[in-house]
Amino acid sequence: MKKQILIIGILALSLAIFAQELTHESLVINIEVPVRVFKGSTFVDNLTIDDFEVYEDGMLQKTEAIYLVKKTSIERREEKKRFSPETSRNFFLFFEVTEHTSKLGDAVSYFVKNVLVPGDNLAIITPVKTYRMKSQTLEVLPKEEVVDQLRAIIRRDAVIGNTEYRSAVNDLTSLARELSSSPDNQDSFTSGEFRGMEFDEKLTRYADLLRRLDHMRYVDQQKLLDFAEYLKDSEGQKNVFLFYQREFIPQIERRVLNQYMSLNQDRQDILFTLSELFDFYRRDITVDVNKVKQAYSDSSISMHFLFFTKPPQIIPGVYMAEHSGDVYSAFKEMAEATGGFTESSANPVSLFQNAVEASETYYLLYYSPLNYKRDGKFKQIKIKIKDKNYRISHRAGYFAN
Repeated sequence: MKKQILIIGILALSLAIFAQELTHESLVINIEVPVRVFKGSTFVDNLTIDDFEVYEDGMLQKTEAIYLVKKTSIERREEKKRFSPETSRNFFLFFEVTEHTSKLGDAVSYFVKNVLVPGDNLAIITPVKTYRMKSQTLEVLPKEEVVDQLRAIIRRDAVIGNTEYRSAVNDLTSLARELSSSPDNQDSFTSGEFRGMEFDEKLTRYADLLRRLDHMRYVDQQKLLDFAEYLKDSEGQKNVFLFYQREFIPQIERRVLNQYMSLNQDRQDILFTLSELFDFYRRDITVDVNKVKQAYSDSSISMHFLFFTKPPQIIPGVYMAEHSGDVYSAFKEMAEATGGFTESSANPVSLFQNAVEASETYYLLYYSPLNYKRDGKFKQIKIKIKDKNYRISHRAGYFAN
């Protein structure tokens, strides 16, 4: 009798495992992909479901539905299978700026007055903290009052949050001017707070300031990944606008550094510091760009990178070298991987306008992957328009978790 009960128990367990395997194999996953299609700079809004081809890891998939969305409204739909698109909007404005300009306030003013509507969620991220505006705010406050509050926040935090950075740049500028002026007379440097310092002390101070700036400009990969994970389960469309200001670092010209090396062949400490400076000038970004790109794509975040340019300051005897090229290339790749917008301009208002216009109208494409397996791998998505040479932007893929 005990043996019979044992056999029945084993059979029941086997059937349960078999049923789980069948459930796993028949699992249907629907992938949503926001797609933007342009002819030149004009959005193409007359495409049908039959115009789209979607590939996953190079394999053609079946397009199940297409929805044309403008702002939060579905303007047109074609469905072989019915879906319920969530078109509510979440906006995140990041201000990575070292100097405040009233044009940033103008950009926010444009956004609140012309883009933001009741029901939208907005977060402002400054060098100091994150501010969240409730979706009901526009129902109880005039837009002008909201604009005034946001302008004050951005202006105050840009000043407070970058005090240490500006102080370091100013000290670097003074030292670079002195160290670049007369390699043949190293004892003649007597200006400002560095009066009385020996040449090697000034050189060490200059290198220490470069290290400080490097630390302040450190891009924290884990924070980027945490942000993507935080947004992954958020409902609706997620648009991140990153304002990044062009940076310049006062440098000692290579010609002058070579002169110092020739004049100090018997000073190993000075030669070591001078060689360190060459390394600082060749800085590489520490972020695994591909890993971050995949995380943002998987979370269906549309990241728009707005590179706010400015001319270098003219300072006699100092070479102002651009120090944001590494960050620019990394964030540009991230924006492209999410189907976002990238542009550079001296005018943040026009940057914002162009980015918003490019993001407000889009198609939502749905497909169910063939032979889907929950293997944890990143699946690459490629969307084409049949027989047309249009510019297409969309997220790069997703993780099959």
